[in-house]
Amino acid sequence: MTDPAPAATPTRSIQIPEEVARDIEARIRDSSFGSVDAFVSFVLARLLEQSPETVFSEEDEKALKERLRSLGYID
Repeated sequence: MTDPAPAATPTRSIQIPEEVARDIEARIRDSSFGSVDAFVSFVLARLLEQSPETVFSEEDEKALKERLRSLGYID
């Protein structure tokens, strides 16, 4: 008797700007990533593996805030 197939990992949908999705599609072309979803999941999982004590430099934080502002996520 074989074991039943494991249940699929539950997922959630998120929204990203179309421009970002297009940039990811261009970046993953000819890579092992089969989709934007797979790439984003991989990158986020790697970020979460980092130590929570990892701190952005002031310059990194400023650049991140400017990028989020330009995308309309913060005022």
